[in-house]
Amino acid sequence: MYRYRLPNWLYKVVCVIERAILPILIFQLIRTLFLTTTLDLILLCLLIMLFIVFYLEWL
Repeated sequence: MYRYRLPNWLYKVVCVIERAILPILIFQLIRTLFLTTTLDLILLCLLIMLFIVFYLEWL
């Protein structure tokens, strides 16, 4: 995998982001359901794509 070729500090950053993305995604989903704006929808789509990338281990 590509992530194992990263420097140790960058690998740790990727791991932290991978662990934190799901709670942030859930919070953004709840926020988007109550206060829908264009920025919220764009941010939610980006977070969903990032979650899929981590889930499928593309990074």
